[in-house]
Amino acid sequence: MEAKIKWVDGRMFVGETGSGHAIVMDGPPDHGGRNMGIRPMEMMLLGLGGCSSFDVVEILQKGRHDVSDCTTEVSGERVDAIPSVFSKIHLHFKVVGKGLKASAVERAVKLSAEKYCSAAIMLGKSVDITHSFEVLEG
Repeated sequence: MEAKIKWVDGRMFVGETGSGHAIVMDGPPDHGGRNMGIRPMEMMLLGLGGCSSFDVVEILQKGRHDVSDCTTEVSGERVDAIPSVFSKIHLHFKVVGKGLKASAVERAVKLSAEKYCSAAIMLGKSVDITHSFEVLEG
């Protein structure tokens, strides 16, 4: 995997991945930015949530569960020091499907967290990561 980050101006950067996708990152005005893009640390939360969500949906689908939607809310707490690293991250999965059993969703979340999600396993070495979920009929 490769990525390239190009400085635009102020605190704005454009990141481009090896797969050809790009995203704008920027800082708040009090740090020289213009608030025109995602903060880099927010991207870490998005990466973790995306990786975990990918796993949960794939595990449920491979188990032939009827999943119609999955929304993952990710919240992180950072230490009040420099570097301002994450100390805690919580992922809450809202999984929608027909006849979905809580035990199946719980298993998928656990497998993602402990076996498949590279981002969670990597970050989990230094951050307290917790998970919760709810199953909605639909």
